[in-house]
Amino acid sequence: MRVEQLISRTVHGLLAQRAAMAGDRRFLTFEEQHFTYGEIAAAVDRLAGGLAAAGVGRDTKVAIMMSNRPEFLFTWFALSRLGAVEVPLNTAHRGELLHYMIAQSDSTVMVVEDVFLDQLRAVRATLHDLRTVVVLGEGDRTGLGADVRDYAVLANSDPLADAPDIGPADPLAMMFTSGTTGPSKGAVVPQIYPLYMAETIAEACGYGEADCLYNALPLFHGNAQFLSTLPALLSGARMVLARRFSASSFWSDIRRHGCTEFNYIGGILPILWKAEPTPEDATSPLRIMMGAGAPKDLFEAFEQRFNVRIVEGYGMSEIGIPLTNTIDHRKPGSCGRVLDDRYEVQLVDDEGQEVAVDTPGELLIRPRRMNSMMLEYYRMPEKTVEAWRDLWFHTGDFLRRDAEGYFYFVDRKKDALRRRGENISSYEVERTVNAHPAVLESAAVAVASDVGEDEVMICLTLKPGQSLEPVDLIRHCQERMAYFMVPRYVRILDALPKTPTERVQKYALRAAGVTADTYDRQSDPSVAEAPRKARA
Repeated sequence: MRVEQLISRTVHGLLAQRAAMAGDRRFLTFEEQHFTYGEIAAAVDRLAGGLAAAGVGRDTKVAIMMSNRPEFLFTWFALSRLGAVEVPLNTAHRGELLHYMIAQSDSTVMVVEDVFLDQLRAVRATLHDLRTVVVLGEGDRTGLGADVRDYAVLANSDPLADAPDIGPADPLAMMFTSGTTGPSKGAVVPQIYPLYMAETIAEACGYGEADCLYNALPLFHGNAQFLSTLPALLSGARMVLARRFSASSFWSDIRRHGCTEFNYIGGILPILWKAEPTPEDATSPLRIMMGAGAPKDLFEAFEQRFNVRIVEGYGMSEIGIPLTNTIDHRKPGSCGRVLDDRYEVQLVDDEGQEVAVDTPGELLIRPRRMNSMMLEYYRMPEKTVEAWRDLWFHTGDFLRRDAEGYFYFVDRKKDALRRRGENISSYEVERTVNAHPAVLESAAVAVASDVGEDEVMICLTLKPGQSLEPVDLIRHCQERMAYFMVPRYVRILDALPKTPTERVQKYALRAAGVTADTYDRQSDPSVAEAPRKARA
């Protein structure tokens, strides 16, 4: 089914259309629970009625802090039906960054699972615009404000009777992207935007009603929502939702549920590859793995060992997926070719001139379809204009293009890092490190990881007369930031390398890498890894 065939061209409209076409067919499996298209649509209608009675309506910003579970999906679809704006929050966030995202998004309502209430409670007192907290679970609700609602009660309300008329250009979600030289930015995306992404994925991988997608990535990310859930819905396929990715249970889950597709990120392929080979490796029903960043030397060997096809593309929260391989036309190591019926692209140098074949340049993007890219960076008009200068969206990424039109990722022009599938703001890491009383200034840079993507390294100088043990800085960070942001490496210097205008030369720090005087927290048994989840 193509997007043009959809009646309403909205996320909730797609669900309603599937329910009308095949309401008794199973769509979702979560652990021992199974839901048909019709059952999900009915649950969404009841929750939408309850949320509407609680004051949620068109353009209401609603923060969601929830682990992978069916209620997350019900909430997402219900907000879409109401014309409210979903603001999904990483469940690992806490402290200043969590406060910032709730406040910056103007969220007046928050739906939160009880295992994350302590994180909310720690910042609740200064979130003056957050009027309603909806709690899923039986946890302690003290300190959450005057208007606390029970999710179970709202979920058993009368179905929504009077839904607003929501169209493809109306805002659907606000996805926070990593800040590089400033705070994280909330990219507002319209209703039809993720449907275009779903169409791209479904076409590239050849999904159909016989497929089953394994969704083990966190639902607070666009990947799990837009690149797994919606392609399955668009294709009439089934979807298995896991609480999280686990290398030890991955293949058994795939076989037990008959899954044919999985979206991977980051170091997942190297992690799966490191497992001891078994005679069953090539016998699973999995036929496609869709993602990005597969190491070129691993690509073909992985396909042969596990009898799958790897399909890679390039995308961002702001722009969708302008480049992709397909199941029939692929080049290992490439991001694929431009979808030229949907996007216009350029690779340019620092002067804005197009570069030659096989020459790195910054990727610039323009859409050929209405509402197929973000609407804005919320409450950051200057950042929106900066990103769209010269009427092109500037990705900040260097790529090159070969003579056959395949693109290859080269490097990040900006200073964002990526670790364990998470985008990390170097600015926000540095701000937390600089808050330590002994630290004068710092610079967060990426160094290569042995499982793909990046490891976070913090280089810093101390205030005069101060001393600091790296382990103490790590503990300072673990208490104040998400586990994936906590630096692995700490290097204390007499001075940071700088330009004549006092800008830190991060390229010099990256080039030096892990030196003999660098502390590695993974080699220090006294420092435990911060908990990744609030519960098992």
